[in-house]
Amino acid sequence: MQIDTANVAGIKITNNDVFKKLRGDKGTKVNVKIFRRGESQLLDFEITRDKIPLFSVDASYMADPKTGYIKISRFADSTVEEFKKALEDLKSRGMQALILDLSGNGGGYLNRAIELADEFLTDNKSIVYTEGKANPKQEYFSSPIGGFEKGKLVVLIDEGSASASEIVSGAIQDWDRGLIIGRRSFAKGLVQKPFPLPDGSAVRLTIARYYTPSGRCIQKSYEKGDEDYELDLSNRFKHGELYSADSIKFNDSLRYETQQSKRTVYGGGGIMPDIFVPLDTTKNSKYHSDLIRKTVMFDFALTYTDNNRKELLKKYPDISKFRSDFKLTDAMFEDLIAFGEKKGVPKDSAGLAVSSELIKVQLTALLARDLWNTDAYWQVINEINPFFIKAMESLKNDTFERINIAER
Repeated sequence: MQIDTANVAGIKITNNDVFKKLRGDKGTKVNVKIFRRGESQLLDFEITRDKIPLFSVDASYMADPKTGYIKISRFADSTVEEFKKALEDLKSRGMQALILDLSGNGGGYLNRAIELADEFLTDNKSIVYTEGKANPKQEYFSSPIGGFEKGKLVVLIDEGSASASEIVSGAIQDWDRGLIIGRRSFAKGLVQKPFPLPDGSAVRLTIARYYTPSGRCIQKSYEKGDEDYELDLSNRFKHGELYSADSIKFNDSLRYETQQSKRTVYGGGGIMPDIFVPLDTTKNSKYHSDLIRKTVMFDFALTYTDNNRKELLKKYPDISKFRSDFKLTDAMFEDLIAFGEKKGVPKDSAGLAVSSELIKVQLTALLARDLWNTDAYWQVINEINPFFIKAMESLKNDTFERINIAER
């Protein structure tokens, strides 16, 4: 709604004008006000400008001596190349099982999704097919070579996992190749084709839909109208789907079977995980949200790290030592609260009672990131990530055998 002091709402401002107002010299700051549904007032954010490299693999590390973890945030041109590099590194360190984190991954290039799924499937396996009213079925298959065709595989997804993420997780689930953990994915599976117009513009028309190997349509339905479609995630929240798997009802007409174990899976939009993990909001509070929005934790962590980098690295020479020995002191936590007050976030005792432990872990993860990299951040934050915790449990117990997912 506002960039610094300039109003950008209701004045027919162009994207280029927005870019000009947001972009600037590295290290300078820009303040924005945004409108968010459910909030009575505009929300303030302070953004520090910087050069931002666009990587696909946010993290890759050994979660234990035999289990690797790779998080992919998007499907871009370099995604598969980045993944292969991370995979080979983990295999060289003794990896036998893999957790592939696609939670929050909104998708990207179709061909990269196909190539990534190919890394896990043996030769000539259907990965995805497209079909439309006026477009014949076009199917995509795996090649003879893949980087991780054997070994236990877990894929993490949630309501933010869309498009390419759903193609990968759907193929892995349909071939009983791996265990899907999390919540039902976004359900975006439309194929669009641009038709150029004489003035240089173009019309993008939906010509087909994506289907998993078993025949499940990834795309959610438009039957209840555009408004209901746009409010799908909000409706999932209201109906309790994010909190309980029992709230999700599937019609028998949407029942499908996996290709090898003949397990029951359901279509109708999105990929339903094999193991459901409910959304946990028990540690959330307005105070915690304000600390995030006002970049209090980010700025505090960066300032503290810059001021104490040599001392910290001497005491904690690597992330392993940091994870085992670092403890956030009461004095440091009080400094964070005081820093927040200076940035316009008053101390909230009730909010602290609810969110203090979450804030401490997130701050510790940010310190690790600023000392090393995003790998270090995810190693710390995953300690409280219910998806990751459930994945590690499932790799160590009889979940694969119980659900009839063979270690191929």
